[in-house]
Amino acid sequence: MINRERPRLALLHYAAPPTIGGVESTIATHARLFTDHDYPVKIIAGRGDQFDARVPVQIIPAVDSTHPYVTEVTHELAMGIISSNFCSLTATVRDCLESALADVDVCIAHNVLTLHKNLALTNALHEIVQTQRVSLIGWCHDFAWSDPVYEKEMHTGAPWDLLRKAWIGVKYVVISEARRKELAHLLEISEADIAVVPVGIDTCEFLGVTQTTAQWVSEMNLLGAMPLFLMPIRVTRRKNIELAIEIIAALRNRGYMPRLIVMGPLGPHNPANTSYLDELYRLRHERGVDDAITFLLEYGFVNDEVRRDLYLLADALLFTSVREGFGIPILEAGVTRLPVFCSDIPPFRESAGKWAHYFSLDESPAVISDRITRFFAQDARYQLKRRLLRKYTWERIFAETIKPLVEMGQR
Repeated sequence: MINRERPRLALLHYAAPPTIGGVESTIATHARLFTDHDYPVKIIAGRGDQFDARVPVQIIPAVDSTHPYVTEVTHELAMGIISSNFCSLTATVRDCLESALADVDVCIAHNVLTLHKNLALTNALHEIVQTQRVSLIGWCHDFAWSDPVYEKEMHTGAPWDLLRKAWIGVKYVVISEARRKELAHLLEISEADIAVVPVGIDTCEFLGVTQTTAQWVSEMNLLGAMPLFLMPIRVTRRKNIELAIEIIAALRNRGYMPRLIVMGPLGPHNPANTSYLDELYRLRHERGVDDAITFLLEYGFVNDEVRRDLYLLADALLFTSVREGFGIPILEAGVTRLPVFCSDIPPFRESAGKWAHYFSLDESPAVISDRITRFFAQDARYQLKRRLLRKYTWERIFAETIKPLVEMGQR
């Protein structure tokens, strides 16, 4: 439900999805995030279509950078010509934009303040923010004045200077520290006056996981695990799950926040498996890792799609079996490039060769966990993933930077 006490937002750009582009993709994600957090938001663009039933898209053709009239004016401007066409287009855009912004508290304009793809739009927006009660956030991805590709299209004076002078009362945003330094130099303002809001990623959306998996990721905070281990096995005694529990407890004692997902149901052919599961529950509780070890049989059936999802999300396969005929999960881990930590038994050696990390069943959980921690401390893939999840998830970016910006930007 939309919260009427929150600022009414408009995201402005030359184009909206389904137009394909980095800026358009970012706008779509921002719109969904705002809507998810009960902000009234709409998109104002020159072309595009409604991509989310919750987000209205208002089309103003003259805002489009590829509109025939706009491209004609842009061609003239590239040659340094300011004709009556530019003045007429500015007036048209200003009238339409004033109407579109009449019910808006904060306008977030993407690239309009620093790129010359529609200078009539830039000029019109500059005129509007000086007279109309709307706060403006300039979200700057690209800079015409500092891009050598556009060097011959830039000319001294208006309207080109609008792209290299700081607008009064506008909050500037860039997508990286490198861009902040570049924009501060271009506008001759302090870097402290420019906010950095990076582009993020939605892990579940990118991997295309099922709705069930996405729900479990959220409910169990699986992306908060450091690391996330997978055991794609049935609950039977020869799987030696108690050793896995002890390893997870040892990792917890070393300051890690591990999570172990035991994927399978009870083994169907031995009634004693029920009592074995009870033993595992007791051991889990005694070791203080109830929150670190999840038996998915408590949640429901794991189909092939969810199984694949969990392999893609996990950091390692943990396979502690005492006996196996083969060990299919090692093949699945290999296909998904998942590191394998497994007991040193002949079937595993046969399938994984020298490419698994083996431990003897005689080794203590503390020794095994020490070997695992050394691996993850040096593994660039794991460390990069942790950095991504610390800094570049959309929910984190929204909570820490985007939401404060729009709340602060409301007049």
